Amino acid sequence: MNRPETVRRVKSYSAATGFTFQYVFQQIRKTRRGLSTGNEYVYLISADRKTSFPVAIFVGQNAVRRWGKKAGRELSGTEEYAVAKMRLFQALDEVEDFAAERPDLVVDEANLEALLERLDI
Repeated sequence: MNRPETVRRVKSYSAATGFTFQYVFQQIRKTRRGLSTGNEYVYLISADRKTSFPVAIFVGQNAVRRWGKKAGRELSGTEEYAVAKMRLFQALDEVEDFAAERPDLVVDEANLEALLERLDI
């Protein structure tokens, strides 16, 4: 028997650059970048409602672990997802031609605290 099709919600984000993007969360996967391990959150992004492209946000486990030791608790899966989404929104706000540049998005020790502050965590 075939697995049922997963229903994905298309959401919109009005970026500070003046563009409105549509995005859909696609998947999460464990991965490695160089010597770092972590989770990669993949979104499909569209700037024109006609074409879409994948964008992956890498959340490094070293940063998450260090934050957990400092805070006295671990980030939940939902909180980690929210951090990845905030990193995506930050890039959409800052990169003028996001569709052309498709920047490499990472959550690490340098930006984890600021992203968590935006979430009031």
